[in-house]
Amino acid sequence: MAYDTQLADRVRQYLQQQAGIAVEEKTMFSGLAFMVNGKMCVNVAGNQLMCRYDPALDATLAEAPGYQPMIMRGKELSGYCYVSPEVLQTAKALACWIRLCLEYNPKAKASGRKK
Repeated sequence: MAYDTQLADRVRQYLQQQAGIAVEEKTMFSGLAFMVNGKMCVNVAGNQLMCRYDPALDATLAEAPGYQPMIMRGKELSGYCYVSPEVLQTAKALACWIRLCLEYNPKAKASGRKK
């Protein structure tokens, strides 16, 4: 699946402006993942933003415009969601979602490295 390169550019530009973080890009989840300090933070999947945020915010964020739960193998994944492209049109809206992910990133667990 191809991903929205314009959305990826917008995410990249936002992350480049943040001090004190190391950003790496990887192909992941059929899109482009932005790894922050070695952990998956946000991903551009198709034309949507996939966010990794504090699972304690699930109920609150579920009410947010454009929120779509991430479902894997028939189960909703706590702490992950997709955000529809209509909501991400403004820089302010995109920044809001990325900030949620960046706030959680220091607490997020790094995935195990494959050998």
